[in-house]
Amino acid sequence: MLSSLDNLKIEINGASHAESIDVTVWGIPQGIKIDLDELQEYVDRRKARKTIYSTKRLEEDKINVLSGIENGVTTGDAIKCVVYNLDPHSNDYTKLQDTPRPSHADYVAKVKYNGKEDMRGGGRFSGRMTLTICILGGIAKQILKNHNIQVEGYVQSIAGINSTSYKDRDIKAEEIQALDNSFRVIDLDKKELMLEKIQQAAANKDSVGGVVEAIAYNLPVGLGGPLFESMEGKISYAMFAVPAVKGIEFGSGFDISKMTGSTANDCFYYDENKNVKTYTNNNGGINGGITNGMPLTIRVALKPTPSIAQEQKTIDMATKTNTTIQIKGRHDSCIVPRAVVCVESVLALCILDSIIKQ
Repeated sequence: MLSSLDNLKIEINGASHAESIDVTVWGIPQGIKIDLDELQEYVDRRKARKTIYSTKRLEEDKINVLSGIENGVTTGDAIKCVVYNLDPHSNDYTKLQDTPRPSHADYVAKVKYNGKEDMRGGGRFSGRMTLTICILGGIAKQILKNHNIQVEGYVQSIAGINSTSYKDRDIKAEEIQALDNSFRVIDLDKKELMLEKIQQAAANKDSVGGVVEAIAYNLPVGLGGPLFESMEGKISYAMFAVPAVKGIEFGSGFDISKMTGSTANDCFYYDENKNVKTYTNNNGGINGGITNGMPLTIRVALKPTPSIAQEQKTIDMATKTNTTIQIKGRHDSCIVPRAVVCVESVLALCILDSIIKQ
């Protein structure tokens, strides 16, 4: 799968139950230090863990750098990384070839690719493929640190339980960084309520979704452009590479439609250092598709994991009849805690791409 941002070209290969998955990126400048231990630690934030919300598929997710980084420094050549799949249970999917799982890509992929697509574990459509995005995001975040840019995300909502949002108050990067990386929630009491909801869903062979928020700090003025060059457009385009994403908002998002212009407008002022700031940030740090120097704030909605163990209605494509299905295998009862690092990664990657273009 080959895709491009403005300056970075990205190729992702493999599938959920293939021998490996790999990612190659062209366009990273040479001479930049990359701490591979820090990169592995960052990517490990999306790993499955022995928790109520996580899949029981426990992969090592060790990053093997094949090219583009030598002695911890980028060479200017394409950076290629591979991760080997060590714990697939492909037999769990042998009975699903003609009975598509609801809300999965099984049906549309079978039609589009004439039944030739490897759909074990979701194949190329699986959330496992976000591991490659996190590798790219981890590299991007290290490069952005050289520009004093920080990108941090956290769980804001799960199953209707809401924790603190950037809409409620200013949230500092250091506050987010101090959270438990396995389940980043600002309000610990709300975290316990979220875990209870996940536990209830799991007990009912069901799943729940939620909202991840992310904030980019210390952005320069001028990233992005008008019309199809907008930062909102770039980030939205890339964010939907994360399979569970079903919606994205910037700043106050849909709530801004309920405001008057006098309330929604972010009025400018000079701070004590003569830096231009805005009193509010309803527009999420973007005006006219271009960053204005305020924190860039986004909210991302993630759907409940579609693989649930309840019996569900579906079709049998071989006999062209209606039937039911009961999904076996190992699946997350809530993908949201593991998706935080994926959202961060997409945002960091888009910002890096714009920095390079700038």
